[in-house]
Amino acid sequence: MAFSAETTSTPPRNRLLALLPPEDFAVLRPRLHNVELSLRQIVHEPNKPIDYVYFPERGWLSMLAYLEDGDAAEVGLIGKEGMAGLPVLLGGDNDDLEAMVQAPGTALRMETAAFRDALERLPAFRTLLLRHALVHHGQVARTAACNGRHQTDQRLARWLLMAHDRAEGDEFPMTHEFLSMMLGLRRAGVTVAAGLLQKAGFIRYERGRIEVTDRPGLESVACECYGIVRRDRDRLLGKPSGWRDTYRH
Repeated sequence: MAFSAETTSTPPRNRLLALLPPEDFAVLRPRLHNVELSLRQIVHEPNKPIDYVYFPERGWLSMLAYLEDGDAAEVGLIGKEGMAGLPVLLGGDNDDLEAMVQAPGTALRMETAAFRDALERLPAFRTLLLRHALVHHGQVARTAACNGRHQTDQRLARWLLMAHDRAEGDEFPMTHEFLSMMLGLRRAGVTVAAGLLQKAGFIRYERGRIEVTDRPGLESVACECYGIVRRDRDRLLGKPSGWRDTYRH
């Protein structure tokens, strides 16, 4: 569902757009439209033309890689710090990944043709998004390494910290079934790991929702991958105001 373009007159909550010089955002603003993101909505289908790019403001999307047997695993997470539609930035028309809404919210959406035009007209916009692409590439690469080498509880803690960073509060919707898909694990393994984190007092899980109750404790379980990606992001884009500040590794 799209709202009036007038809603973009307020300062953007998306971090990339907020980092732009005001005069550059003023050029983009008429072409940005506020849209709702509903749970499990597919905004980009694999191998289909990308008609719009999205700058999330609330909620987040999962980038999913599907295999021939129908199984899927999450390879990236995009929230208010980024954008969905990076293949367009890099000269492509589609992606072999699926972009699915994992936590409902809102986004600023732009037509692909208008986005390409903006990249040509606004060098600062292009440079900023290329830096974000580098950060996202690092997240994807680190996810692959993490899923291949680290223990289930470490991987789960890392993912929960990433989700917590993008959530509006300490609680967000999530099921064990969804977590198993995100982490490429059997549901039983996720259930055991989540139970251990809950027993330790780091999270509370019930009725398809997870609440982070002890973030420092969760950080103590997570592997180094979370901190590496976070430091890389802060180095390339600067530390965002309002982001979770408790990380100490």
